[in-house]
Amino acid sequence: MLNVHKIKQEICDIGRRIYQRGFAAANDGNISYRLGPNEVLCTPTMISKGFMKPEDLCVVDMEGKQLSGHRKRTSEIMLHLAIMKARPDVKAVVHCHPPHATAFGIAREPIPQCVLPEVEIFLGDVPIARYETPGGEEFAKTVLPFVEKTNIVILANHGTVSFGETVERAYWWAEILDAYCRILMLARGLGRIHYFTEPEAQALLQLKQKWGLKDPRLELTNCDICANDVFRDSWKETGVQHQAFQPPRYCKSGSGDGQPSGQSTSQSGKAEADPAQPAATGATRQSGSGGQNSSPGQAAAGGLQVSVAQLGTAEQEALVQAITDRVMEILARM
Repeated sequence: MLNVHKIKQEICDIGRRIYQRGFAAANDGNISYRLGPNEVLCTPTMISKGFMKPEDLCVVDMEGKQLSGHRKRTSEIMLHLAIMKARPDVKAVVHCHPPHATAFGIAREPIPQCVLPEVEIFLGDVPIARYETPGGEEFAKTVLPFVEKTNIVILANHGTVSFGETVERAYWWAEILDAYCRILMLARGLGRIHYFTEPEAQALLQLKQKWGLKDPRLELTNCDICANDVFRDSWKETGVQHQAFQPPRYCKSGSGDGQPSGQSTSQSGKAEADPAQPAATGATRQSGSGGQNSSPGQAAAGGLQVSVAQLGTAEQEALVQAITDRVMEILARM
């Protein structure tokens, strides 16, 4: 038998964790849990998620009509209900504003793949939904193209929405994603990102399949498994494009040794230089005044941009120290 009071306590506990991690300032964020075919427990509007009590929660039907509760239900409940209607297996939905993941949504930068094993196993490709004014049916529809193939979606210029069989599991996806995005930013500040080789990436996909975890990349043909191919068709509408992070592109018709090809063809048919090649053939790091990307032959952090190959030993050491000092300064403020 469903213990509603226990679920209310769990929602309040997750609300505190969201608040304490800085994922929801003031009254930001909302949480829901499906109680039955036409009843959904949800957080109210205009309340800090860090200080909720079980009696503060509301119950709505699957159309958003409030059935009980002395507080008014969240204004973004239609987003939760749209996900539950599309995914009958989903019991819980968590919407919050994790800062590092939200930054990727603001920049319209796709989340890099093939970097951390845990992210490959538990998240896979993470889509960015187009921006829409929060609340209402149109806002809820923005996630529908993605919910069948993922358990978390970044909402452009807004936050994230994640979902699963329990409230805690739905929250986990947001926590994993934000921690990953922070790691990416720190690593990018140090210089370049080292991606898995193709055999290493394939091994993780096989492990995922062995554990019974779905991944759309397993179903796609001619798929660059590290290049965000799963949701690429949505990029034109949302304005998403690779800028700060250039993924490896593995040659499917090559030797199969897992090494990136010197040049590959994107889905649009345009040849793209591989970022693993020397700096002379790559692009440059994006600056405040342009849309260029960084080549691996350059080291940059906090605005530093110098070609290491052009420096003497003493200058290289000074540059490394400057980068280290800058990164430590950033970490000290976090």
